[in-house]
Amino acid sequence: MKAQVNEIKEGLQHFHGTEMFYSLPLIRTRFTDGLKYLSEVAECFWLITDASVIAKSLMNRSEFITIDFKRLPEEKQDYSGYEAEIIYSDGNDNILEKHGYRATDFPLDELRLFFVNDTLMLPSEY
Repeated sequence: MKAQVNEIKEGLQHFHGTEMFYSLPLIRTRFTDGLKYLSEVAECFWLITDASVIAKSLMNRSEFITIDFKRLPEEKQDYSGYEAEIIYSDGNDNILEKHGYRATDFPLDELRLFFVNDTLMLPSEY
């Protein structure tokens, strides 16, 4: 069973820096303690994989990438056909890529991640 949203947000606040790196060997990227925690409590390993693959593909355009998951408001869901989107930008509000998700079971309405040096992390772990 998934943890409650407030419990997840509360848990995420405890991650500053990381003691361990975990890897996605197929795409040769790493992720941090905070994301390991998130992938377990929110059952969202798909998010780590998707974000890593896409961010890695954008590294020729920016060494630093922000990844913003946002659940769309219902009226926007109705006309776009997407429940959520992930926006990849260069940290200076220049959007590099956008991906829509028709359905998602991700419990949070929004989440920001950073991708730098082949590593996906929470902003507090940067």
